[in-house]
Amino acid sequence: MTAGLLTTGLLSGTAASARPEPGPSLTTMSVKSPPGGANVRVLIFHGSAASGGESPLVNAGIEAIERIGLSGPVNQRFKVEATDDASVFTDEARLGRFNAIVFLTGGGDVLDPEQEAGLEAYMEAGGGFVGLHDAARAEPYSEWFTGLIGARPASSSPTTVQRATVEVGDRVHPATKDLPVQWKRPDRWLNWVKNPSGTVHTVARVRESTYQPGTGASGWDHPVSWCRDYDGGRSFYTGMGGTVSSYDETDFRAHLRGALLWTTRLVRADCKATINGNYRAERLTKPNQPGRNDQIGEPHGLVTAPDGRVFYIGRGGADSSQPVITDWNDPDIGKGKGEIHVYDPRTGQVTLAGALTVFGNKGGGDELVKVEEGLLGIELDPRFEENGWVYLHYTPHSGIDRETRMAERRVSRFTLDRATDKLDLASEKVLLEWPVQIHSCCHAGGGMAWDSKGNLYIATGDNNSSRFSDGYSGNNPEPDFKGVSFADARRTAGNTNNLNGKILRIHPEPDGTYTLPEGNLFTGKETDEGGGKTRGEIYVMGVRNPARIFVDKTTDILYAGWVGPDASAPSPVWGPAKYDTFAVITKASNRGWPYCMGNKQPYRDRNLPDPSVPLGWYDCDHPKNESPNNDGLVDLPPVTGNNIWYSPQGGGPDFPRDADGIPSYRQEDATYRLPWLKGGGQAAMNGPVYRHADVAPGSDVAWPTYWDGKWFVGDFYDADQPRNAVLMDPRTQGDGGPPVHSESLKKIVPVGNDGIKNLMDWKFGPDGALYVLDYGRGFFTSDAKSALWRVTYTGGGPTPAADQLARGSQS
Repeated sequence: MTAGLLTTGLLSGTAASARPEPGPSLTTMSVKSPPGGANVRVLIFHGSAASGGESPLVNAGIEAIERIGLSGPVNQRFKVEATDDASVFTDEARLGRFNAIVFLTGGGDVLDPEQEAGLEAYMEAGGGFVGLHDAARAEPYSEWFTGLIGARPASSSPTTVQRATVEVGDRVHPATKDLPVQWKRPDRWLNWVKNPSGTVHTVARVRESTYQPGTGASGWDHPVSWCRDYDGGRSFYTGMGGTVSSYDETDFRAHLRGALLWTTRLVRADCKATINGNYRAERLTKPNQPGRNDQIGEPHGLVTAPDGRVFYIGRGGADSSQPVITDWNDPDIGKGKGEIHVYDPRTGQVTLAGALTVFGNKGGGDELVKVEEGLLGIELDPRFEENGWVYLHYTPHSGIDRETRMAERRVSRFTLDRATDKLDLASEKVLLEWPVQIHSCCHAGGGMAWDSKGNLYIATGDNNSSRFSDGYSGNNPEPDFKGVSFADARRTAGNTNNLNGKILRIHPEPDGTYTLPEGNLFTGKETDEGGGKTRGEIYVMGVRNPARIFVDKTTDILYAGWVGPDASAPSPVWGPAKYDTFAVITKASNRGWPYCMGNKQPYRDRNLPDPSVPLGWYDCDHPKNESPNNDGLVDLPPVTGNNIWYSPQGGGPDFPRDADGIPSYRQEDATYRLPWLKGGGQAAMNGPVYRHADVAPGSDVAWPTYWDGKWFVGDFYDADQPRNAVLMDPRTQGDGGPPVHSESLKKIVPVGNDGIKNLMDWKFGPDGALYVLDYGRGFFTSDAKSALWRVTYTGGGPTPAADQLARGSQS
């Protein structure tokens, strides 16, 4: 490492102007290797500008760090020296002996310009720094020290000791990997003048709902511990440690120990993973040529192949130059092209692999004009590299009945010529078909996914209109076309004998048939006294419009999201507002629609003869389908609560309940369990769970291991809606337990009109990069903003470099 020369130019901004110019005696430090010698040493600096006697925190901190240095494996031990004499920073021989410096100080202007310059030179040479609690108040005039710490405490910070919950989001860093995910402890919690998220790597946050943060609250994103590579060295700061008792806590000492292991170079760690500048979002496809969908159709789903190619589909809406036929007397009503495109990262070129003639092009308009059918989902066979099989979920135009306004939805298998990337349409094997009404829009669903056992999951929407229930439960039994209801989701999502409003699970066989795996919600053999039946393909019932699903093959857990109804506010008469929903599904279950939503919040029943008159509230634990449109069982499986739900008012709205368990549904009574999200115009788009172990060896664009096991949840829209990576608690997630930590992705997966404004699908490729479909700015069409994007990580590997690791104490 070349010498770091200290000059007055190293002092920047207010630091340079607020202090006397250093004299010519300013020392220089020439370091040809990182600080520290054969044995690892840590310097604790506890000089303070605060008036009065020394804080009792000093002795507690010194004792704790000394004990940390003597514990653990022999090769991870270190020696400790403590001083309050700031002249150590101008003693280059002495300072260069230390692998890391801990600031355990009450703050204030504790270094003169020459001493601060010595600290800068130490960091430039590859030194390590750990700041504890009030260290963030030190050197208040120095912009360089502000950067070293990462943030400054706000004057509004509460001064009392309060017990709070710390969300430990980084499960990889040595300072946090062994801590509880939800760490409950007392401390003095600091507020920040400016939130450092995105410029530092946050390893832990404090949950403001668990204490009183005062007027300077940060909101849901309140960092408390973070790290970064800074000015040639490594910096770790924690806002904890503001009480003497902190240093007696086993977990807090583990936190400090991990911070010291990294800053001393005893271990490597990644402190770059959540720094926004370390990601690059790149548009991969160009706008279509006029009148042609040569690059992209109306974006509706993607899947990545093992060789890195990206297959993505267009639902069926045409560009503005193509005709849209809405007249039911015309045989071509709604005829569109469901297109399959392939992006090859080796060439950067797009191939149109094929196009299916689908029912799905009627343009916009109201519920009786527009249509959401078409080409809805795509998956590749688990042995795709050997057999070239592609599974498509679509509504063929050839199957529509204009008289009854019914169609057949299907899942079919096709074979791709892998040499030309062309789909052989004559190779179609129809696995599964079922009827859908097409008189009225909406809710087709569409997503598909495989588990590790070769089971295929198929998401279907409730095939129901949104118009006839005032935006609350889609349970109006009255509207129908030629005897088929189109406004009663009890006919579909709440019906055990109907494949709409479900997530199906089947096991495709090589001959183009399928078998039913064990553990689905029904066997297909159940009946009741009224003649109701079941379908054995159903794994999950009671979902409204699940456009995207994902199965984590590491655990075979299903993740899903679905769009809610349209009511903008809760109603004490009818029930909850529109809740868009995400769920971790660990077993076959009923997720509630159209009886209950959120954390088992019931809707009001309505029935004939007058659907505008409310009846009783649904019982989420013992739901009954008493609709005249039901041909399934009357007694349904109990509803399982969902993990994430959000309305225009906020994330996770909940209400006080009466003696019968019925929420008040008064907006002024609401509490919000998930303060990190909010809706408005909203359309949930479930994302993947990242698994770094699945990344192909040698990738230089893969997202870091920090994201491993985190679940990506997002929304079609990008204003107040979620675009987050969340961490779940395995102990509670299957029963609707909420996330224990959330990380915003809006600066990484960029929002805005020139970014990824309308998120339609997102999945990781084998290179560990995130591939994202932007729908575009119109509806039922593609436009110049419709595109495939890739978001790659550019921050490099963990630090320090492998050849700069320190050797621990052998004594």
